[in-house]
This record gives sequence, C-alpha cells and structure tokens, in this order.
Amino acid sequence: MDEIILEMKDIVKEFPGVKALNGVNLKVKKGEIHALVGENGAGKSTLMNILSGIYPFGSYSGDIIYKGQVCRFRGLKDSEGMGIVIIHQELALIPELSIGENMFLGNERKGPLGIDWDRTYKEAEEHMDTVGLREDPKTLIKDIGAGKAQLVEIAKALSKNVELLILDEPTSSLNEKDSKMLLDLLLSMKEKGMTSIIISHKLNELSYCADNMTVIRDGASIETISNENHDIDEDRIIRGMVGRELSDRYPSRKHRSDGEIALEVEGRTVYHPVYTERKVVDNVSFNVRRGEMVGFYGLQGAGRTELAMSVFGKSYGTEISGTVKILGKEVDLPDPRSAIEAGLAYVTEARMVNGLVLSDSISMNTTLARLEKVCRNGRINKDEEKAIAEDYREKLRIKSVSVDQDVGKLSGGNQQKVLLSKWMFAEPEILIVDEPTRGIDVGAKYEIYRILNEQAEKGKAIVIITSEMPELLGMCDRIYIMNEGRIVGEMPVQEATQEKIMAAILASPV
Repeated sequence: MDEIILEMKDIVKEFPGVKALNGVNLKVKKGEIHALVGENGAGKSTLMNILSGIYPFGSYSGDIIYKGQVCRFRGLKDSEGMGIVIIHQELALIPELSIGENMFLGNERKGPLGIDWDRTYKEAEEHMDTVGLREDPKTLIKDIGAGKAQLVEIAKALSKNVELLILDEPTSSLNEKDSKMLLDLLLSMKEKGMTSIIISHKLNELSYCADNMTVIRDGASIETISNENHDIDEDRIIRGMVGRELSDRYPSRKHRSDGEIALEVEGRTVYHPVYTERKVVDNVSFNVRRGEMVGFYGLQGAGRTELAMSVFGKSYGTEISGTVKILGKEVDLPDPRSAIEAGLAYVTEARMVNGLVLSDSISMNTTLARLEKVCRNGRINKDEEKAIAEDYREKLRIKSVSVDQDVGKLSGGNQQKVLLSKWMFAEPEILIVDEPTRGIDVGAKYEIYRILNEQAEKGKAIVIITSEMPELLGMCDRIYIMNEGRIVGEMPVQEATQEKIMAAILASPV
C-alpha cells in the first residue's frame, strides 16, 4: 500500500464576505507528483498557503496531517522546518542580488566574522549542479532568464532540505523548452524520492508529469483522478473545473484583414537599456488593421515584449529608431502618456508588477490610465469612478465582493479582467495584449477571448503576444514570427501550422 505523506481534512477558510475553501480534502502519496487543478479563484493557492503556514493555524479550520502527525503551522519557518517548501508563481528573488545570495537569503551561511561567502557560493554551486543550472553563483538574478530563475528557486528549496515541494504555476512564464526542462527535473527528483504538488492550468504538461490530479471548484474538492498512463481525458478535467461542458475553447469569429491600417511600424530598432551595445529589436516592420487580431510568436528572448514596449511610448530600451504611424499619420510617442493620448494601450504581461496597483481597489485601478475622464475641478469624482468600475465589473464578469475590494485579493483571472477594463476605459484604437492568459484557467481564458473578440468587432486593432501556440492559431488573423529580435516570418492564420511556425524560427540565421 502506498504511503500517504500528506492528508488535508475538511479545510475551511473564510475571508470577509467570501468562503474561499469549504471542506476541502486532499491526500498525497509519498514520492508522487500530485497536481491541483481548478479555475482561478477555486481555492488552490489558498489551500497551499494554509499547508505552508502563510495562513497560520487558527485562521482556518480542519486538519493537516503530515508524515503521520497533526501539524499546526504558524508560519513559513514552521512548515520549512518539517521539509515543506512553497515556490510561488511570482518568484521571491531579488534581481540585484546574486544567485548565491538569493539562495540563502534568510538562511545565511555564517562564519566567525559574519557571512561565510566561500561556503555560501560553494554550497550554492552544489545545489545548482543538482538542478542542472550551469551558471556562476555570483551572477545577478537580473542577468539570467525566467527559466533559470525557476531553477534557482528549486535549488533554494533543496538548500532547505525539502521533502514536499509545492510549485504554483511554475511554467507560466517559461517557453516550451524551459517548461519541459523543468518538468523533467521534477520527474528526476521524484525518482530520488521527492514529493511534489504542482498547481498549473497547462493540462498537457500535467498529463506529462503528474501521477494524480485533484480537481477543486468553488472552494470544494470535486474528485481525484489517476493519471497512471499519462493519458488524461482533458474534457473530463475541464468539466470538473468549470462544472459544465466547454465545447469550444475559442469563441467563433470571422477572420478579417481588410480594414484600414491602424498601426504601422517601420524599421524599429531598439537597444538594451543597461547593456546599451546589445541590439534587442533589429529593423522590425509590421502593421495591424482595424478589426484585425495580429499575433506575435517567438521563443524566449525573441524581442516581442521589448518591441511592444518600445512602441508604447518608448517604455523600454535606448537608441530607439524607426517610425510609428497611427491611422496613416506619423507620430512621436516619447512616453506612455503620449501613447495613450494617441490611442495606444499596452496590457503588460507582468500584471502584478507593472499593470495594477494591488493594494488599491478595483474602481481606482479601472480609471487609472485616464483619470482626467473622472476628474471634476481637479478632483476625482469617486461616485462616477465607482459607477464606471461597476459597469465594467458587470460587462467583464469580474468576480469580487465589490468594486471597493483590493485587486491584490482577486484571483489571477479576475485581476486580468480588471487590467483589461482599465485599458478599455481608456478607449484606445490599438490594443496590445502581452501574454493575455498567462496563469489563467480555461474558463477564464474563454472570457478573455470573448472580450478581445468584442473589441475587434468594434473595429479596434489588436496585437496579441503569446507563447501558447494553440492560442495564436485559435485567435489571430495574421501571425508574425520573431527570432533574435527580427521578424523571420509572416503568414495568414489559414496557412499557419505549428510546424510552419517552428520551421520559420529554426531556419532563420542566428
């Protein structure tokens, strides 16, 4: 009989006005990879925050039984002391510190005269070697990519003698290559006896690595499904997550590329803001028409986000050159405010860092991009702001207690809807959305797609930057393919396939 390393029994957790968990039960076997799936706001992260002590004993009801004993964790140190380590979706790394410094932050290797740096970097290198990270431990976090940063977090967990590793959306910001490398690492750690719990919306990845999957919906555990043969029925999982059949993952729309050119960029070249000799966007030209959805695809480091941010008021890069035309007229956009006034909007991929003020309300975030529209005599009309936010809350089906609720307390999918409402309120002619469904479940994705469709039908020009190939093929009219800062292919969606897109990348000179 398989040994149960963890059992969570009848877990109930309430926040003001919301019952986040309502009698959730979870059993995890020793040495398995156990997946938690469910819509945004279903309660997955809340359950793991209870397990890791972030929500301490006394703030919830129910029992945590770990390695045969009832545990009452009052903080992270308690759970980590028992070998339970959580890695959040938003990595807890400090960009300006080195890999070694980050790995032992709060768990420093001390000597007689303070921190023993030789020991710090030696042990960091040992843990990095275990996860296959080939970097100098003195390298700053800001100088490595997202995939390597995830490996640093896992190496950091290993330094705490982890026995049960919790990963919350570990591949949400990774490309396919880095995602597979991370999943293979988890599988190799499993072979050595490690137990993992993984939260993810990428069902194909879970099918690849998970042994069992527990579905959570509306704060309740629905069922646990065996994935013994790694051939899960995705329709069954989705039905359990959303409580209904989801017959089509992309809302139908008429493809079009015949409208007036709304945005035209010619010869865009951008250099790195710190390493100013490094060219990150190289002589790129593209256009997007009214009512059209144009997709941008590329591997990590292709330059898609850097291109978009450089167009949106030169908010990224140095030595930026090339022209931008909006509705046929050349424009100078020296900053984001001028871009907004010219009819551009940019929905950032980093919603929690650059897109939203997490500590403030839905209503404040909704009007943030165009505050002048709700100002009267130099003061914000709070009643008008609230009414506008309430209207968008209804239109976009944002699940919240009220528009006074802090955005930081919403699920990822609802945060994304608030971010979209902020830019819809700005009434742009051109909407650039960067990874619009990152870390969002299939039900919420459909809602985001529906919103984008509605904007296209109103004649808005939409640029979609996405790392998800099915999303690219399911939503766009035309596709631009980028590699190493250059456009290496363009094709209408009717001619596009995953094979053709990857072939364009692989055939391009590096």
